[in-house]
Amino acid sequence: MNEPQLKSHTTFALPPSVVSKIDISHLATELEALDGVLNAMAIRAKAGMQDQTRPVVSEQLTEFLRLNSLKIEADGQSRIALIKEVRLLKEKAPIIHMTFAVEADKQSLQQLVQWLRTSIHPQAVVRVGLQPGLVAGVYLRTPNHVHDLSLRGMIQSSRGLLVKEIGALRVRS
Repeated sequence: MNEPQLKSHTTFALPPSVVSKIDISHLATELEALDGVLNAMAIRAKAGMQDQTRPVVSEQLTEFLRLNSLKIEADGQSRIALIKEVRLLKEKAPIIHMTFAVEADKQSLQQLVQWLRTSIHPQAVVRVGLQPGLVAGVYLRTPNHVHDLSLRGMIQSSRGLLVKEIGALRVRS
């Protein structure tokens, strides 16, 4: 936040550890708490009280600040503007709904989100769902498209071909 103009929510880069809207919400909450701590430290400093404590910042927030070249120790107005922009990002980030048969591990989701951000949208986040009836693959939904990339979906889309091939096998027997 050393720059004269604060970055807009539309230009923020998200670290791979920020996978969902909930993670963006955590960033906003942590920024608000950090703002309170830094304001309290500034008040104590004005009153002449020594405060040696350093605020604790999560790895996720640290990475977000580093990626966007932001300094949280800047003035309170800049922090308030940053919090506002992160809240806007939470509201406007494009969501891709992905339904899996089993729960995806954190590392796999981070790799998936990284690919989505380089291929689809730099601020894409994922909302994960579970549906045990899905056989392998994923059911993917965006605001204007639905893709069934599961094994079940592939079999259903190829049903006519499968019936034809099975019929051909019966004739040969």
